[in-house]
Amino acid sequence: MDEAQTLAYVQAAAVAVGLPLEAAQAARVATHLQRTAGMAALLDAVPLHDEDEVAELYCPAPFTTGSH
Repeated sequence: MDEAQTLAYVQAAAVAVGLPLEAAQAARVATHLQRTAGMAALLDAVPLHDEDEVAELYCPAPFTTGSH
């Protein structure tokens, strides 16, 4: 979505849930939503392989204490 579409989405969603937003507030929410979508796109672009573990299955290696 471009900036105008994101703002329109924020305004429509606010109306749908009965959330009163002034124009400046809606613009700030749209800005944050665009930033979040950009961050999600970066993460989504990272290639994952079958051997990559999902977070809920992650088991860290045992912590070993060295002789420091």
